[in-house]
Amino acid sequence: MKKILAFDVDNTLNLAKTPMTREMSEIVARCLRKFTIAPISGQKFEQFLVQIVEPLQNVGATDAELKNLHLFTAQGTQYYSYGDGAWKLNYNYALTDEQARAISAALETAAKELGFWEEDKLADGDEIIENRVSMIAYSALGQKAGVEAKLAWDPDMTKRNQIAARAKQLAPDYDFEVGGTTTINAFLPGMNKKFGMMKMMAEFGVGKSDILYFGDMTQPGGNDYPVVQMGIETITVRDWRETANVLRGILATNE
Repeated sequence: MKKILAFDVDNTLNLAKTPMTREMSEIVARCLRKFTIAPISGQKFEQFLVQIVEPLQNVGATDAELKNLHLFTAQGTQYYSYGDGAWKLNYNYALTDEQARAISAALETAAKELGFWEEDKLADGDEIIENRVSMIAYSALGQKAGVEAKLAWDPDMTKRNQIAARAKQLAPDYDFEVGGTTTINAFLPGMNKKFGMMKMMAEFGVGKSDILYFGDMTQPGGNDYPVVQMGIETITVRDWRETANVLRGILATNE
């Protein structure tokens, strides 16, 4: 029996950048009574609150249950746990200002050279490049773009792979990895989900065999692929509905 259920977020627990549905939230809340639940994603903490925590609270998840929810944000380079009614930051491997500027410049230059810098499509107050403290995220249409627009922009990841490859040429000291629907995550070498999963195992004192991981981008080059390479048992899903179906089966054998 697994001790930890770990999840990618966008397109695994929810539609990209949207809160989990009530149906999914109720299933995850049931899982919190049986397992440690550990979402790990390139997103920032505030987005985890909107997409995961608040929907769980809306279906009645208790403080006791939320203590079993552990948030590994920014690819697991930041880790938050819950207790005494509040979230606590346990660690944060922050980039320096110089590193953040170098990564941001490489991404912007690469996107502009390739014709993929679409600032005119941004919503008011939105941005293409976001500093998430321990990593930088390029979101081609910004964070506020609609789901349909994001899904249509780069469905086969061709654009993002081109941008990532060019950014790597411009800033070879950093890694650039495709994630989400319009996103490229950029970070110090090795600070991908493998790093986050290793930190997770250390925090909980468990081994690879204790974890079951769910993700939608488990192919080579996808941001879930480092977890596959580690040898952690992984279930590849197309969307949150597939995740929900698998979780129902897991709950049925544990209740």
